[in-house]
Amino acid sequence: MAIFKYNSERPFRGNPDLHLHYWGREECASGHSVGPGVRDLYKIHFIHTGTGQVTVGRETHILQPGQAFLTYPHIVTHYAADMDQPWTYSWVAFTGEEIDYLLSKTSLSPEHPVFPMDDSLMPALYDRLSTAADHKDSLDLPLKAIMYEFFGLLVRLVPASANPIPLPRQKSIYVEQCLHYLHAHYCENVTVERMSSSLKLDRKYLSALFKKTVGLPPQQYLLNFRVAKACELLTETPCSIGEISRSVGYQDPLLFSRMFKKVKGCSPKEYRIRHAGNDIVL
Repeated sequence: MAIFKYNSERPFRGNPDLHLHYWGREECASGHSVGPGVRDLYKIHFIHTGTGQVTVGRETHILQPGQAFLTYPHIVTHYAADMDQPWTYSWVAFTGEEIDYLLSKTSLSPEHPVFPMDDSLMPALYDRLSTAADHKDSLDLPLKAIMYEFFGLLVRLVPASANPIPLPRQKSIYVEQCLHYLHAHYCENVTVERMSSSLKLDRKYLSALFKKTVGLPPQQYLLNFRVAKACELLTETPCSIGEISRSVGYQDPLLFSRMFKKVKGCSPKEYRIRHAGNDIVL
């Protein structure tokens, strides 16, 4: 059974330096699986007992007790508990403008998301955050202090290499530009042709580079992103299905419902009913 804890304080601005959204713990059932899918935030799982595996793109990593793994926003990830020895893990989920900078000081990346836990802070992180949350006054300050302490330890534990391997930075920039474009224009009539023209890149080259880096072709990524935004609107607003359809780039509500069901396996109306009152969908 999963136990969730939420940071009830909202950030003081749209994208703060660091904000902890939620944390939790779960003793997973055999084969319990999450994904493949994408998220809008960073999430770290700490393995306490049992085993499992995480797959990012074409890379699969087997994890043991005492290890942890980081999932990145907008990167397709799948993880599953072992059938015979399912893992028990805890997690933290966070966002912020400073995260990329902090992670740049480590050796972690989407291709290398696994790292060892330390002996004290990481195994007890769930308990420390939960204790801090018991004091309602200035809740976000103690939570943020603990998270900065965690990142300070992470940088020491898995520091960036003194002699980093040169990366094809220009290709990475192209993919970042694609993601920024899709996130900014997902509510419009977006096509790969229009995006490649805007970025002044060959359509086939851009599509192949995007799929190799993100794990999905641009149109499939856009569909998943639109459906994720629709899920937020379905659970957090009273907007009609037609209003939500137009808000995520579909002028035809019937087409929107068909594409939504393709991804989620149910209609938007059924999804809203099932998740009424739920703040977070895992």
